[in-house]
Amino acid sequence: MQKTAVYTVHYRLKNPVGEVVDTSEGGEPLRFLMGSDNVIKGIQEAVRDRGPGDCLEVTIPPAMAYGEHNPELVRKVARSAFEGIEDLKVGMKFQTNTGEEAQVVKVVAIDGNLVKVDANHPLAGLTLYFDLEIIDRREATEAELEAGHPLT
Repeated sequence: MQKTAVYTVHYRLKNPVGEVVDTSEGGEPLRFLMGSDNVIKGIQEAVRDRGPGDCLEVTIPPAMAYGEHNPELVRKVARSAFEGIEDLKVGMKFQTNTGEEAQVVKVVAIDGNLVKVDANHPLAGLTLYFDLEIIDRREATEAELEAGHPLT
């Protein structure tokens, strides 16, 4: 993948029935360095070799987005792991600091003293539907190439 282009893109993420669930409209567009890890591969592939003014509708499979849902990242932990949380509820998210890196887990079920948590990305296993509009494409600076992301 060409690693010298910085893209600026407005996006609309839609669910399978076409309802917008996330958008950059009215806010900051997405800026990324082609080939970097800070934006999913499906978006990078879609905009590669395209320029300002191009508008695209793209369907991105899980493998090109956040991966398949991994059942090994769903586990049950003791309620005591949430010490100090008085009103634990399904849907709450927590950052864990166990292991080599921090991980965000979502509470998906509570059964007495057991709490089921899911560490998958919320969009793992889902096909994503995007409308993309390329606002700008420019050559990356040396500093950006070294940093691995746009600096402006």
